[in-house]
Amino acid sequence: MTPAEYIQLKAFARQDGALLALLWVTTFLLYILGVSNSWLGMAAIMLMIYTPFFVGERLGKFRDYGRNGLISFRRGYAYTVFVFFYGGVLFAIAQYLYFAFMDNGFLLSQFSKMLSTDEAQQMIRQYGMTQMVDQSLEEMAHIRPIDYALNMLTINISLGFILGLPISLIKQRTKAE
Repeated sequence: MTPAEYIQLKAFARQDGALLALLWVTTFLLYILGVSNSWLGMAAIMLMIYTPFFVGERLGKFRDYGRNGLISFRRGYAYTVFVFFYGGVLFAIAQYLYFAFMDNGFLLSQFSKMLSTDEAQQMIRQYGMTQMVDQSLEEMAHIRPIDYALNMLTINISLGFILGLPISLIKQRTKAE
């Protein structure tokens, strides 16, 4: 890969990483709203499942428009990892801003409310998990916004390395059709 090709790959990956971050922010917002509305929660799950297909579509566009229809597995894998990296960084920033300035304990209070219903309490007691649930809620209350963001950044970058393999294998094209 020449320096110009590397610059091109990173430029496309930055743009598509920004689009991926938008998809993840939308998913995250639907998840937050979905805590109290099951339809929005289901929409969040569907968007989360759509992530690898979205990145695959973007890789196909890069292959067809940026690489004249040809891309090797290695170049496709590098592109995919970069897309997840850039998307993950932008999403981590958005998530940090949410937890630092907007959440004000909303998500934790919604979890507490869900776990305090009669059905949930009965199930928790039945499985002998009362102490564990209480301890988990206590620990969640002490997690800093930066910890949430860095945790998701790590997960998203790791996801790029893992999902990059099948996405790149499917989208590679080394001979003109």
